Amino acid sequence: MLTATAEVPTTADAPGSAEPPWAWRDAPIATLVRRIQQLQNERAQAFRRLDQAHRQYLRSGQHHGFPRYRSVVHEVTQVFAAASREVLAVEAELAGPRAQLMLARHVRSLQELEQTRLATVALLQVMGTPGVSGQEDPEKLRQLKIKVIKTMEAISEVLQELRFDAESAE
Repeated sequence: MLTATAEVPTTADAPGSAEPPWAWRDAPIATLVRRIQQLQNERAQAFRRLDQAHRQYLRSGQHHGFPRYRSVVHEVTQVFAAASREVLAVEAELAGPRAQLMLARHVRSLQELEQTRLATVALLQVMGTPGVSGQEDPEKLRQLKIKVIKTMEAISEVLQELRFDAESAE
């Protein structure tokens, strides 16, 4: 099961507050970093699911496998959107009330790298589907695969920096 949302209480933080409470607001920095790691794991699981669905779609034929593939794309999109909302909330918490600008920058970098990864994977899947893009360019496909790998390496590096700098911040 893929989830990317935190349980959030239904009461407001303060009387008259128009903003709903956020479950991680008073959490220690280490907890916020662990939550970012959990969200990254959920994103990785969603990418695996997307890849498996695309492979199955290619094996089963475009007409037979497309409805299932489209369904998985929709589900994975929801996971990515929920993870992004929560990552942005963590970034805002770190940049604002916590005044942890370096950590907030790491979180922002993760978000931007994940956006790049998702866009590149989507393009790779379209271009790798025979007859869909009209652009079966093996060199371009190779370049996109390299870009995905390099983006994943950058994500790992930023996560490592986030963990290291978070330890220093506490």
